[in-house]
Amino acid sequence: MSVIGEEEVRGSGSKAIFKEISADDEDQRPTVIESLCMSCFQNGTTRLLLTKIPFFKEVIISSFTCDSCGGSNTEIQSAGKIQEKGVIYTLAVKTKQDMNREVIKSDSATTRIPELDFEIPPFTQKGSLSTVEGLIDRAVSGLEQDQALRKATAPEVAAKIEEFIEKLIKLKDVETPFTLIIDDSSGNSFVENPFAPQKDEALTVTHYKRTTQHDVQLGLKVEEEEEEQVEEKPGSTIEDMRNEVLQFNTNCPECNAPASTNMKLVQIPHFKEVIIMATNCDSCGHRTNEVKSGGATEKQGTKITLHITDPSDMTRDLLKSETCSILIPELEFELGMAAVGGKFTTLEGLLKDIKHLIVSKNPFTLGDSSNPDLAGKLQLFGKKIDQIIALELDAHIVLDDPAGSSYLQNVYAPDPDPEMKIEHYERTFEQNEDLGLNDMKTEGYLD
Repeated sequence: MSVIGEEEVRGSGSKAIFKEISADDEDQRPTVIESLCMSCFQNGTTRLLLTKIPFFKEVIISSFTCDSCGGSNTEIQSAGKIQEKGVIYTLAVKTKQDMNREVIKSDSATTRIPELDFEIPPFTQKGSLSTVEGLIDRAVSGLEQDQALRKATAPEVAAKIEEFIEKLIKLKDVETPFTLIIDDSSGNSFVENPFAPQKDEALTVTHYKRTTQHDVQLGLKVEEEEEEQVEEKPGSTIEDMRNEVLQFNTNCPECNAPASTNMKLVQIPHFKEVIIMATNCDSCGHRTNEVKSGGATEKQGTKITLHITDPSDMTRDLLKSETCSILIPELEFELGMAAVGGKFTTLEGLLKDIKHLIVSKNPFTLGDSSNPDLAGKLQLFGKKIDQIIALELDAHIVLDDPAGSSYLQNVYAPDPDPEMKIEHYERTFEQNEDLGLNDMKTEGYLD
């Protein structure tokens, strides 16, 4: 749907086009358009209403209904331009009357309830014209959407979400006051002041200057693709990069909703620099982390063997690169490189990831073609992993990395660890081939 331009809004006919919402105005009727339903692909009906919100601005309200499948949705778009400054509305909800306040939330608005540590990120929902209670109901509906699937696949996650949904629903009774914050970098969101034009003691409105990142998100600026030359100045060194977390926008690999990935350069003591990348999706809760080596491939491969003897061994920091394979001799188990990707975790976290990969996500134990004998063996393997974590089974874990980019914490550093053995070895031709080193030319490549 195209947004009406600024000149058209402010032109001579703007008073006739945009009228304040009123039940007494018989001429204020929506425009009805026949349109396609994206659920059943039958024709439905879209109604457009060009109106003006008192003490706010002109907006376009659209409502779609489909008689074939019963589908419906509503949207709201600003009919004016993006404002010069962003705006933050902070509402202290103390009574049930506050739940009936009208709220306009644009696409670019972030909604937060600090008391529940709850946030709806920008560009994850369409703009809406609703009330405070309506915003909460919409959030509850979004969380309930995939609960049936979660209860079948991840009951613990489903239980936590169910508990959080109950907390959101209790907010509607306003038994205890809470705070609603709407932060919109476009400046086109709005929370009703029922006392206007007088001041509302429960509502605080703050305007702020947008950052460059805000302008990029709103499409006002194009993100510069050219890499800036890093000048060697005092206070502008690699050391500054170690103290900075870089963030860039991406999409969630699970639900494809907009998400953010954080990247940081970390110096691991007595080892090397690595790059840690973490993605967290606020829409579905999916979280991933990935580790990349920040330096060159080592001249020799590294083999780390740890004898697990103490519960504290489970808390050792562990860096597993994509080129590292894992062995547990007591279980006659070997996991090839890249099977669980690059990870920065603890020894216990790695063992749990192995159990999840082998037992829970194994495709040969699912469906009609599953083998009961194999499933039984894998369940037994999972129990042995649990025994190793609980120190009920004596075991060794071996990290074999031909690139030399994996690490296991030495709790006795800088002294040798009596339970850990580190071996360096010359790579074979096949290992160099897997790493792409045999055909790599680093000298005279311009000749």
